[in-house]
Amino acid sequence: MLEGCVFWPAEQAARYRARGWWQGITIAQMLARSAERTPQKTALVCAGQRLSYRDIVQTSDRLACRFLEAGIAPLDRVVVQLPNGPEFVYTYFALTRIGAIPVTALRAHRHTEVRHFVRASGATAYVIPDRIGAFDYREMAGEIQSELRGLRTVFVAGEPAAGQRDLREMIAAQMPAEAVRAALSTQRPDPSEVATMLLSGGTTSLSKLIPRTHDDYVLNARLCGRAAGFGEDTVFMAILPLGHNYNLASPGMLGTFYYGGTVVLAPSGDPAEVFSLVEREKVTTIAAVVPLISNWLNSPVPDAYDLSSLKVIQNGGARLAPELRSRLRARFACLPQEDYGTAEGLINMVPLDASDEYLLHSSGMPVCEDDEIKVVDDAGNEVPDGTQGELVTRGPYTICGYYRAPDKNAEAFTADGFYRMGDIVRKEGRYVFTEGRKKDLINRGGEKISCEEVENLIFAHPKVKAVTLVAMPDPVFGEKACAFVITKEGQSLDFAELIAFLRQQNIASFKLPERLELVSEFPVSPVGKILKRQLREAIAEKIEREKTSGTVT
Repeated sequence: MLEGCVFWPAEQAARYRARGWWQGITIAQMLARSAERTPQKTALVCAGQRLSYRDIVQTSDRLACRFLEAGIAPLDRVVVQLPNGPEFVYTYFALTRIGAIPVTALRAHRHTEVRHFVRASGATAYVIPDRIGAFDYREMAGEIQSELRGLRTVFVAGEPAAGQRDLREMIAAQMPAEAVRAALSTQRPDPSEVATMLLSGGTTSLSKLIPRTHDDYVLNARLCGRAAGFGEDTVFMAILPLGHNYNLASPGMLGTFYYGGTVVLAPSGDPAEVFSLVEREKVTTIAAVVPLISNWLNSPVPDAYDLSSLKVIQNGGARLAPELRSRLRARFACLPQEDYGTAEGLINMVPLDASDEYLLHSSGMPVCEDDEIKVVDDAGNEVPDGTQGELVTRGPYTICGYYRAPDKNAEAFTADGFYRMGDIVRKEGRYVFTEGRKKDLINRGGEKISCEEVENLIFAHPKVKAVTLVAMPDPVFGEKACAFVITKEGQSLDFAELIAFLRQQNIASFKLPERLELVSEFPVSPVGKILKRQLREAIAEKIEREKTSGTVT
């Protein structure tokens, strides 16, 4: 078993197997099983390409052989930072087929984050596009590889730089079926072993690594797919990154493939692109987030298309307000479905047959009968239903610890193995209602921004004496980051200067503050703690005044 991981206690694991939660199959075997049932069925639609289940299995198996030839071994960690497309799908299944472990980075991540992922995971390889827009991933990979000697190989989906491997050439290279079977005959990953490493929301600084096993991640996909009503007739649209847990397995691509459905990759969230695809491909389910849904509801574009196939629009990342759920149902004649959970495990989804009370207001219920959930106070005592507290959980697809992070694990998990979600909720029976967050995060349309991480970067500016980052309200994203800064004596700082400085730190663009407020002091408690709530209230009031007066700061 991979060193540095915390696995389920033996008695607990035996119970999950006995109850049939863990089926003893790998992610690649799950795909192969669907391919055996319906080999010619369209599994993936992307930019005019239509790939069958057989196509994906055969191509990913050939790529798995090429990865073996390139020196990728079972349990090697490989950072995968590819945009949505066939290359991501082939790479993901090829790596899991040979027991290598994809570490799923997002396209927005830059030097600081990727360097951390490589170092923390001990990755030996890195898979990237050549460039997206003006950003050249090859240059970033070269810089990181020069710093971290353990990163042996860079694979590029596009034109590789010197010393890098051409992923598309590897995918296109033919290989006799007999040779593929022979090469892979000795590759038998253990279903109880780590299959994928996801990224935490980065609640205290850079993301922690979340080790998900084949057993638990197949279950995650299976149960989320069940809660979403998936079957062979499902046509699931993915808009957000496949490397994110929501679109990968909650239920996402893996949930669709488990049930033999079809995944349609949308090039963007633009209403015309999305809804023309819904009409053409007869999409039944879309995974969305608050900003996308808000944009669609306020656009006349969807009315131009036949959306009669659409049954469900899911929302994840941040809570969708009841009035927007109601509008979504009326506008698109489909069901809104909240999908609330964490990459660490627990997923709550609103049952499709729920009453309006829960469909429009709740954040759902656990998808597994053996998901244990409790709401606790600051002392760790369970509180009665209807009382707010922190949600804690354990179960057959919730991890028991982060990778190589004993100190973080001591904070994030209780002595009896419950994971602390960090969210303030109340519950009614098995239904959960989210009320806010306990940790210092800004939730920008589902992307979590660690205040501490960004504060530390701003503090390094030579003009900054003190800084604190808080959430400010936004009608589209829910929250955006506002930086309150006290400058050093005799100094001044403008917003453009701050952003230019932060861009030099090579952080993801979604983490950048979107407003700067210069102040002479922060409100503090008697023990000197900055009262962020007062700052959040102050900036919210200021924004409201600006709206009323028609001014913009």
